[in-house]
Amino acid sequence: MDKKLSFQEVVNESLKVINEFKKVEKRKWGVEGAMIELSKQVGELSRNVMMMEGYYMAGRDSLTVYQTSKDKIADELSDVLFMIIRIADYYEIDLEKEHMNQLDIAMKHSLMKIKKK
Repeated sequence: MDKKLSFQEVVNESLKVINEFKKVEKRKWGVEGAMIELSKQVGELSRNVMMMEGYYMAGRDSLTVYQTSKDKIADELSDVLFMIIRIADYYEIDLEKEHMNQLDIAMKHSLMKIKKK
């Protein structure tokens, strides 16, 4: 997919893929399964960021299991987004609307009005 999609189009395309996964999953996930997978994916994202930023002992990055790249981080971010979309779908939450609401609240926050010196 090379064309730019709107946020809602990304969500809709993701839901198509998620629904295909639901057809072949060995056990129905429900929201609990999605939360477990989200936690796992956040852990994998954290590990890759820690590796990229050099938090592990010297020499570990020479081991294949500790090698990372921006592509691996991007993959983990995408996996996290998949699970967020799946959980939002379960609760029938419009992610685009809710995110825009949160951005609006953040921009109105008193700390955002403090001028940097």
